[in-house]
Amino acid sequence: MPGTRPGMTVHGAPRSDTRKETVAMKGLFSNGVKAVVLDLLPEFERTSRAAPAITCSITWASTNMLMDEIGRGATGDLAILTDEAIDDLIRQGKMVAGSRVDLARSAIGIAVREGATKPDIGSTAAFKQALLSARAISYSKTGISGVYFPTVLERLGIAAQVASKVLIPPTGVPVGEVVAKGDAEIGVQQISELLPVPGIEIVGPLPAELQKVTVFSAGLFVGAPEPQVAKALVALLTSPASRPVYQRKGMEPA
Repeated sequence: MPGTRPGMTVHGAPRSDTRKETVAMKGLFSNGVKAVVLDLLPEFERTSRAAPAITCSITWASTNMLMDEIGRGATGDLAILTDEAIDDLIRQGKMVAGSRVDLARSAIGIAVREGATKPDIGSTAAFKQALLSARAISYSKTGISGVYFPTVLERLGIAAQVASKVLIPPTGVPVGEVVAKGDAEIGVQQISELLPVPGIEIVGPLPAELQKVTVFSAGLFVGAPEPQVAKALVALLTSPASRPVYQRKGMEPA
């Protein structure tokens, strides 16, 4: 399964205590929340001292890739996808009705190589000119921004004009890495996915009239083996302590 991170362990008991039961929670999480979840997992450890040892096996991928996996039978305890995807899975009977919890909102942003001149993206007209002037533009083939941004190019009327200078990174390679290496002058992706990449700078979000804000939500799988562990993680991801983490990672707490 793409992006699987086996053995990501959060200990709910001291490491020396081998008498504790080990509980394994399986999650299917969108790349859009990866930076936030990884930041908060140590807090999950600190607040779970009285619980059994907890092992979190998390698959990271784009929402649409994970939806494909779920469609082929993949399951677990908890999914963090877009609100629309969670609602769809509830309608399909694969997630528990009423279990959707909104976590954060995420916008699509623009990045350039660190130290490079930042283009004017303050208006639709300025952003259109920045794209036309760029030597190369990178956005992903999958994921929210990858599916959405081609429609922006169509709306701007420049899809054909920029087609020859679009660079689509291989699956699993962040757009930011393409920009950091200098292969593309402009990178387009969720701000939360751009921020962790070294060697780039965020110019800002897409102009408001072109923007697509995504809500990431958690949902509980029907038949989840460890629902209480999953709910405990959701509680942490919606706690006051999580708010500054979302903000640091370029997201707005829901």
